Amino acid sequence: MVYLNLFIAYIKIGLFGFGGGYAMLSLIQHEAVEVIHYGESQPWLTSTEFTDIVAISQMTPGPIGINSATYVGYVATGGSIWGSLLATFAVCLPSFVLVLLVSRFILKNKNNPIIKSIFTGLRPVVVGLIASAALILMNKENFSDYNYSILIAVLSFVAVQYIKVHPILVIILSGIAGFIIY
Repeated sequence: MVYLNLFIAYIKIGLFGFGGGYAMLSLIQHEAVEVIHYGESQPWLTSTEFTDIVAISQMTPGPIGINSATYVGYVATGGSIWGSLLATFAVCLPSFVLVLLVSRFILKNKNNPIIKSIFTGLRPVVVGLIASAALILMNKENFSDYNYSILIAVLSFVAVQYIKVHPILVIILSGIAGFIIY
């Protein structure tokens, strides 16, 4: 039953996860941590496990949405590679099918005002989903002291936006600062 639940959950996530992996995180968190799926006695993950999976997904190469689907599928099925493959396939399938079906139509009608309006309307939705993912990850498991985290975030923003420090250097320096502080 867990395999069917996993497939259905990740088909939904793949279908409604506009904006990429970070936008999908709130949907993944809901399905993996909050929902008790049909025929199961508890959610697939705890909040702490989800936070760990997100951290691992960020460190490994590839899109975070697909990486986290792979890890959630593995954990939800009790360490089965088939769970990983199924969740990864299910999260990618809707995008693949939609791209096949819609790409030709959009290319033909890309200057159509209705198409432009649809994409303009989707932008705030994507921003909202990404903001939701950021808020979900701002918890006590990730940050023991918000003051230092906010300071690092503000200094990083200023360094990249106004001082024009290269983002990779800012990421490295922020990581070092976080390691020293925490």
